[in-house]
Amino acid sequence: MADTVVVVVVGAGVSGLTSALLLSKNKGYSITVVAKHMPGDYHGEYASPFAGANIVPMADEAGKRWESETWHELKRLAQEIHRRSRDLATDAGFPAQTFSSAPWYRGLFDDYRDLPPADVLDGYDSASEYTGVCINTAVYLPWLVGQLLRNGVVVKRGILADIVEAKALGHTGRPASVIVNATGLGSHKLGGVRDPALYPVRGQTVLVRNETTPMVLCSGSSDGPGEELYVMQRAGGGGTVLGGTYDVGNWDTEPDPNVASRIMARAVRARPGMAGGRGVAGLSVIRHAVGLRPARRGGVRLEREALDGATTVVHNYGHGGFGYQSSYGYAAGVVELVGEIRRQRAAKL
Repeated sequence: MADTVVVVVVGAGVSGLTSALLLSKNKGYSITVVAKHMPGDYHGEYASPFAGANIVPMADEAGKRWESETWHELKRLAQEIHRRSRDLATDAGFPAQTFSSAPWYRGLFDDYRDLPPADVLDGYDSASEYTGVCINTAVYLPWLVGQLLRNGVVVKRGILADIVEAKALGHTGRPASVIVNATGLGSHKLGGVRDPALYPVRGQTVLVRNETTPMVLCSGSSDGPGEELYVMQRAGGGGTVLGGTYDVGNWDTEPDPNVASRIMARAVRARPGMAGGRGVAGLSVIRHAVGLRPARRGGVRLEREALDGATTVVHNYGHGGFGYQSSYGYAAGVVELVGEIRRQRAAKL
């Protein structure tokens, strides 16, 4: 139909897929998702498969909308609350408000509580506990694709050198009037964007078969700057993610054996029962992994930009380590911007 808005979403990480999903729930859009990497792929520049994908709000008071909206949707989607998330805090690598003594998200979770000093791990200052969600990314990303296909979205692979190339990639053959740029770190070098504010935050993890609950997330470790402690068991046989690192500016996607040894040692010290009291030797390793979190100086870029007289780009990238837990909030922002473009387009006809 001539009045249908042709939309091409570039990027198939959690931000791109969720943006496409929310758009597909509205009538009048013909949507195509184009991406170099797809769910099922494992490559360091495709961060979404490697994420711990749990819920630990990181926004400040002014930006709480994105995570608040996402939490309510993830809570609705979850058939069961998979894991109990324990948040053990010092100030090392995470935003200060994440471990504030009075965080805004106290009221977001039904059972949020501060833990007494006796329940805080040695070496840490404070702790809180609440029931959250830990997403099995190997299940969730393909699920998103399935929802898109059900809604008539076309998903295909492609490598773009310049954002303008997306204009011709819609499955209808008509040029796109809206391009959603959800390329994450790819926007650092993508022609027509080339955002110098983007930078990687390297995250190395170990995925093991061992199980343990509740989850643990600590903001740093005694092993030095950029090294953290987290233990996140995924539902549905997804294994347990042991982490990790928060290495700003490091583009290396190869796992470091020495870092891996420290990650595993930290995890079994915090949860000796997980390994049957055998230390690192008691861990059953599935794989070692590295993902590059797409961080951005100045925060997430969620805005519209004219490509030419007929096409507008809506940017949605730079989510760092909080892509999953803000995915629905920012996707709703994309829908709002695309809606504005559509209304303005209709007014000119």
